Amino acid sequence: MYIGIDVGGTRTDAVLLENGLVRAFAEVDSSSDILSSLLNALDLVMKGVPAELIKRSVISTTLITNYVAEKKYDPVGLILIPGPGLSSTEFKYDSDTFTLSGAIDYRGREIMPLRQEEVENAITALSAKGYRKVAVVGKFSVRNNKHELQVAEQIKKRYPDWQVEMGHQVAGSLNYPRRVVTTMLTCATLEKYSQFLNSVQEAVSSRGIGGALFILKADGGTMPLSKATRSPIETIFSGPAASTLGVQALIPPGETAVVVDIGGTTTDLALVLVGQPLISTYGAPVSDQLTQVRAMAVKSVPVGGDSFVERVGEEIVVHSKRLGAPYCLGGPAPTPTDALRVLGLARVGDPEKAAEAMVMLGQPLGLSAGEVANRIVNLVVDIVVLEIEEIFLQWEREPAYRVWEVLKKRKERPSTVVGVGGGAAGFIVQIAARIGCHPVIPPYAPLANAIGAAVAIPTLQVSLRADTEQGVYTVEEEGVQGQINKDPFTEEDALEMAASWLKKRSEQYGLGSKLGKTETTRQDVFTMVRDWITTGRIYDICVQTPRGIMGQIGSRGEF
Repeated sequence: MYIGIDVGGTRTDAVLLENGLVRAFAEVDSSSDILSSLLNALDLVMKGVPAELIKRSVISTTLITNYVAEKKYDPVGLILIPGPGLSSTEFKYDSDTFTLSGAIDYRGREIMPLRQEEVENAITALSAKGYRKVAVVGKFSVRNNKHELQVAEQIKKRYPDWQVEMGHQVAGSLNYPRRVVTTMLTCATLEKYSQFLNSVQEAVSSRGIGGALFILKADGGTMPLSKATRSPIETIFSGPAASTLGVQALIPPGETAVVVDIGGTTTDLALVLVGQPLISTYGAPVSDQLTQVRAMAVKSVPVGGDSFVERVGEEIVVHSKRLGAPYCLGGPAPTPTDALRVLGLARVGDPEKAAEAMVMLGQPLGLSAGEVANRIVNLVVDIVVLEIEEIFLQWEREPAYRVWEVLKKRKERPSTVVGVGGGAAGFIVQIAARIGCHPVIPPYAPLANAIGAAVAIPTLQVSLRADTEQGVYTVEEEGVQGQINKDPFTEEDALEMAASWLKKRSEQYGLGSKLGKTETTRQDVFTMVRDWITTGRIYDICVQTPRGIMGQIGSRGEF
């Protein structure tokens, strides 16, 4: 038996799967006490089920997505060390930024030391502005973290209680601007993420569940909870990834469809291309900036069933924030869910309270409750459809999509919109009609995220760095350093070595020795030249076990 749990800003959903079928499910309100929500959901799905029968639990969450989408994260100051040839003024970050002199080259050699006075001045300025969280990022810190460590040490000497995150700890690739964004968001969300992980561990332990425990990543892979403690940004699109995997498991294999997951706080969009989720080549986008997080080609739109609605002059406005539950459920303000209740498109809450919310908005404008409800629903549909049209263009520029077009010799445009999430039933028909597609709401649509988490195949990764000039290699996840005993040592050799270590890791975690084809998620090569002669190469390789789902729901498979 397998458990999947999705912790959202509005609801916490859980499913128990047995032999490819949904044996039990639960939908509970999310509260500020995450542990309580998790325990309630677990108790409902495990009623009468011995804990020892649970082989694996996978958790997905939109908490980090919601924090970022609604800009509720803590302010983070930036101390950057870009080195020569790259001006930080070319990149605009949503934070106070201080640039230091000093440089590490691509080999990891210090070519310009830090100026201690600059470091002290930056720390003083951040303190004066009230910052207590700082991200420190150097351009080539993944080659040599000396400068980042020096800055972090000076910060901690003066302010031991400050939170400091360093770029080399957060992301291993060399794209400096993306590493800055990734480190900043990690620093901003790590505290809340740690509280979330502690709640997950406590909930599972208190119910005696001893099977493997994983967190779902943005690319649809998983990471063991024990290895996830410093990776909040990896879950930034965990919720959308879960809903996409859920749709993949709920619709017939091989279909192409737009996934529209309408939750209480956000609406998540994704594409299933001929049965497989489309992966973003450029990393997860956040506020028009790219991160180093490998993710599905998804977009999170800050509008949902619980979005705050108000009258502004002669206009009714749907805001990109949630004040609480819908008015019909005792919340403080009107929401799209209240509009759906008035139109008979939802059955939650008190219909009289929903009508009251619409009257509050419409009476000054001379509009009836039904007219206001229609206007709100249309506004939400307008927002979502506009985002879908924009993301169609982004998908078509994805290399994976274009390669597929070349191989299949045809252009693939989705003809189906699959609606999942709590708000799907009320909006999906209109959304599909507006973009010329057929609407589909599969069985268990409100539970798609939890189902997607439950059916996700566990994944592991290995990050290998090999320096042929020095004759050494390192495996980050294992903390291993060894000698390269082959000359010449090629890029293919590095890939084979990484795959071999991945096989060892999978056996250690009980995932089996027959991996099949592994996925290469990073593959960088740097050539070293001295006196016009190539003296060696550095290979940076990251491979992981294949992502995917264990099977279709209802197939009575052996998972």
